[in-house]
Amino acid sequence: MASDNSGGQEGGGNITSANKVLRVRNAQRKDIPGIARLSKRVYADTGIAPYTNAELRGHLNHFPEGKFVVTLDDDVVGYCATFRISGKICLANHSWESITANGYGSRHDPDGEWLYGMEVCVDKTVRGYRIGQRLYNARKKLCESLGLKGIVFVGRFPSLSKRIKKYGSAEAYLEAVINQQARDPVLSFQLRNGFEPLRLMPGYLREDTASMGYGVLLQWLNPKIDTQASDAHEKRYGSHPPDTVRVGTVQYMQRRVLSFREFISLVEYFVDVVADYKADFVVFPELITLQLLSIEDQELSPIEAIEALTKYTPRYCEAMSDLAVRYNINIIGGSHPTRVANGRVENISYVFHRDGRIDEQAKIHPTPNEVYWWNIEGGDSLNVIDTDCGPIGVLICYDSEFPELARHLVNQGAEILFVPFCTDERQGYLRVRYCSQARAVENQVYVVMSGNVGNLPNVANMDIQYAQSCILTPCDFSFARDGIAADTTPNVETVAIADLRPEALRVARNSGTVQNLRDRRHDLYQVRWRGG
Repeated sequence: MASDNSGGQEGGGNITSANKVLRVRNAQRKDIPGIARLSKRVYADTGIAPYTNAELRGHLNHFPEGKFVVTLDDDVVGYCATFRISGKICLANHSWESITANGYGSRHDPDGEWLYGMEVCVDKTVRGYRIGQRLYNARKKLCESLGLKGIVFVGRFPSLSKRIKKYGSAEAYLEAVINQQARDPVLSFQLRNGFEPLRLMPGYLREDTASMGYGVLLQWLNPKIDTQASDAHEKRYGSHPPDTVRVGTVQYMQRRVLSFREFISLVEYFVDVVADYKADFVVFPELITLQLLSIEDQELSPIEAIEALTKYTPRYCEAMSDLAVRYNINIIGGSHPTRVANGRVENISYVFHRDGRIDEQAKIHPTPNEVYWWNIEGGDSLNVIDTDCGPIGVLICYDSEFPELARHLVNQGAEILFVPFCTDERQGYLRVRYCSQARAVENQVYVVMSGNVGNLPNVANMDIQYAQSCILTPCDFSFARDGIAADTTPNVETVAIADLRPEALRVARNSGTVQNLRDRRHDLYQVRWRGG
């Protein structure tokens, strides 16, 4: 057993192709057999003994809120164990056996001001889906919700035995890893996740022959408290929703691609970039998949083009869902023309959740061009989509110009509206922009716009593009002065990122300078939805 055995992104196939759902939650007693099997797989051939059922029962009995699992449907593929302890103990020299009470976690101190990480382990078959990062994020949220000083743990050093001859000493190898002159599969991952190395810990876990018994003492300081203040700081108990939702909008350039794989690699680049900023959502433009038509050797008629595009739907959904889970980020996948069960073609925005779920929202109002050129028909249902960051809504381009739709979503609880759009010139863009800003003001919600730039010369009705993607807010003192949290340079491929505070919306709705939602005259008018 070891304090931390989570690694980087190597290995792992496509876990989303089987429509399995990935979840992070608190561990329960029913998970004990699955955790034990995971531990046995992870520590096979390492010389480190796996956890027993008795030890795992101790984990859950002493501090159940500090134990987390990642499940892939019913299978446990990740485990994290923490407990509270005083800095006097965890920051001093110690061994794994002494600080964890021989693996039972019974040294948990309800008044301890630090969260100690005694274990993170991840199934090797799902490496590449940021399982370790998800568990670290759960640790950090727990630390913040409890008002603790930070997190302390001792990480493994599994490359040390292979590198000791080259570097001469454990100290020299540690310095090389810190300076990114060498890479250790565990320590390098922990450094990327914001943990600061304090010192080597010789004799931490003698059974860990790969680490030569060494560990590295690391800490993460809670950014929400002053760690230099007195130990008598006020503690906050219980969990609470995240203070902010980080959103990245991609202003995406349409250009010729030679294969579906090349298209996905371009999309993956931006997913990776926004995920590196720890965002909760990444948003792509409407009709992003029209780029796939550039693969064809000859220009197709509009009807032929849309028919060809609908055939990509299964591959597109599988690939995008895999990216969402792999990079631990919710993806608003722009939109994609899809042939639905009744034979119609609808312009559908797919929402790919980072736990593997997929939701969809059809465009309600196709533009006259979409109807004329592509015979696209409008959908008839408009519902909020529940995410791990709260309820959201999607209005595809032209739909943002119909205020009833946004109001219907807000009536269902939406706090963020996503508007993937595709406009060819500035006037069309400004219609969507001004209407999206109006939706933000009149509904006191956030609105995120994402548009295309560039051109596709051999694709009918996609000759030119104009976009200035942005993240919009209500206009009041709690928000940006001009109601723009972030925006982009027009017609340049780029990304804009902003932190959105749901609590600020609630304050504005209840005590803002104007209170649009509260002041509605329900006795005079209403929005009544008759669709699905």
